[in-house]
Amino acid sequence: MMGPSPEPDGALPMTQTLPPRRQDAPKRVLAIYNTDYDAELTAESGADVSAVEAAARAVTRAIADAGYEAELVGVEGPDVGELVARLRADPPDLVFNLCESLAGDARNELVVPALLDMLGIPYTGPGPLAIGMCLHKEHAKQILTGRGVLTPPHRILASPGDFEDPELERLAYPCLLKPAHEDASVGIHTTSVVRGVSELRRRAAELLARHRQPVLAERYIEGRELNVSLLGNPGELRVLPLHEIDFSAMPAGRPHIVSYAAKWDEGHEEYAGTVPVPLGEASPALVRVVHDTAKTAFLALGLQDFGRVDIRVDADGRAWVIDVNPNCDLSPDAGVARAAKLDGMPYSALIGRVCDIAWRRCVSDREDARAR
Repeated sequence: MMGPSPEPDGALPMTQTLPPRRQDAPKRVLAIYNTDYDAELTAESGADVSAVEAAARAVTRAIADAGYEAELVGVEGPDVGELVARLRADPPDLVFNLCESLAGDARNELVVPALLDMLGIPYTGPGPLAIGMCLHKEHAKQILTGRGVLTPPHRILASPGDFEDPELERLAYPCLLKPAHEDASVGIHTTSVVRGVSELRRRAAELLARHRQPVLAERYIEGRELNVSLLGNPGELRVLPLHEIDFSAMPAGRPHIVSYAAKWDEGHEEYAGTVPVPLGEASPALVRVVHDTAKTAFLALGLQDFGRVDIRVDADGRAWVIDVNPNCDLSPDAGVARAAKLDGMPYSALIGRVCDIAWRRCVSDREDARAR
């Protein structure tokens, strides 16, 4: 299934032509987003995916406001033949890739960039290898550790037999449990922070059965949680103003984590208890450590054009990477847009900037390929 959705009143038409941009920039930008949320959904996955189309429309409007010819198309999967045929018949100058899953599976997030690479069509954001690495959290951690980036020690629990490993009794508790191949806080709840081996075994077994994928058990890092938004590529990578999670309104006794409910359920008490705010008091040394850590993580995992790195700062001022999001939410109220606004960058300027950064990268890559 592919195609634009019916337009609400006052919405931007799915194709809007504006005066052409200069010759050294793309003119026609096609935004592609996933419509697999129209399929039958579990109660847990319904809250976040309902906003996918609204975010895609907002990005498309911003592309047009930035001076490009803007189009929007949705794709569901698993059959992507119609999308490939369309791209072959009428390739855009640039694809703005907003696909975060296909056929209801987040692990298929890498399919669209892989197809675009095969077709030779420039696109925004990370390539399939970077997405694949970040979706396999254990591999991402191994790469980060190899580059000297602190990330919480972990174990992977892939089968019920793994729960019997006596080494689990010697882990540094508390631990945070989460599915190993998900993002958007899927599978993370208040009960995900466990304080002993029996609690770990019980909760990990529930996650394994529910999500049908390995469970990542990592040391829970107590401290401030910072969201680090980045724009650019090697040589021009820039950190936008930092935000941190304000846990002051979190109900007493709840762990200070951004659970699924905290991220997506606006009526939930944990949503009110996890408010992103501009970074408060922090020393220049701490800010420098956070910037350097986020940049190293971005480059180590092969992110491109934009991204977000989530960091915990412990009592000793050490910065621990707890998540790297290579194709993060770019909707107007999400973290990157908040950081850009704090930096004096309106939403349309942010989206236009992403297009320009991606285009320069793709042109540079093509020139390098020709030189070889």
